[in-house]
Amino acid sequence: MDHSSGIRASLAGRYATALFALAEENNSIDMVQTSLGTLTAALDESDDLRALISSPVLSRANAGKAIAATAKSLKLDDLTLNLLGVLAANRRLDQIPAVIRAFTTLASSHRGEVTAEVTSAHPLDDKQIDALKAQLKKRVGSDVSVSTAVDPSILGGLVVKIGSQMIDNSIKTRLNTLSQAMKG
Repeated sequence: MDHSSGIRASLAGRYATALFALAEENNSIDMVQTSLGTLTAALDESDDLRALISSPVLSRANAGKAIAATAKSLKLDDLTLNLLGVLAANRRLDQIPAVIRAFTTLASSHRGEVTAEVTSAHPLDDKQIDALKAQLKKRVGSDVSVSTAVDPSILGGLVVKIGSQMIDNSIKTRLNTLSQAMKG
């Protein structure tokens, strides 16, 4: 199942596609993916970093300096560092999570893997992600890489998207379903 045409259509997808092409050309897909994983973990853990990428008041120059300093401290590779500089210069730092998800999908597709986008109310630890991969492998029949996102508004449970298929087991959805059923 090739999702690359749909990915390229979005703004984040265009950035991810350009990054992927450069990474492929430089034989550094795995290195970039590792950097993007480090960046995702930092975003999950740092309120300051999330505020930085979503701040509409920071100037391009200040946003660029701040994200470059962050990237250096996280020891991100040069391609990822350049991407962050371009995003800052274009006032698109808010696109980082979507770019990471799109890049992960492209890299997985390149390796012949299936990617599941998993949204949880709280960050998942490695043990939980491994258990989820095992369950998804049983369901899908092949190895599944997992791209995670955190959305506290789902309250609990998981929302899993594989291609166009969505498995929504969030507490929010279950409560909404129950509420609709009670209304009759």
